[in-house]
Amino acid sequence: MSHSEQELDRILHAIADPTRRRILRALKEQGGCSIGKDVGLCASDIEQRIHLSQPTISHHMAILTKAGVVEAKKLGLWVWYRRNEAVLREFGRSLRKSL
Repeated sequence: MSHSEQELDRILHAIADPTRRRILRALKEQGGCSIGKDVGLCASDIEQRIHLSQPTISHHMAILTKAGVVEAKKLGLWVWYRRNEAVLREFGRSLRKSL
């Protein structure tokens, strides 16, 4: 299996879960971040929108981050997440090519 096929599989696994797709949609919101960022959300914002516990959100965010579709940055006590649009665009292109 080639490196690009492994990346494609990792992303497909990450977005196969309905909760993670809901998180990705929530991360598209503009101006909804409680720490003043224009894009993305902090972990507590995601908890409020998805209505799951912090450990469950952390689990999902780890999978999305490992797949590369989400970027995480620690800001003081907060972790701020945003979509990695470049990876998502490339994923779409790769998926079209492979099917």
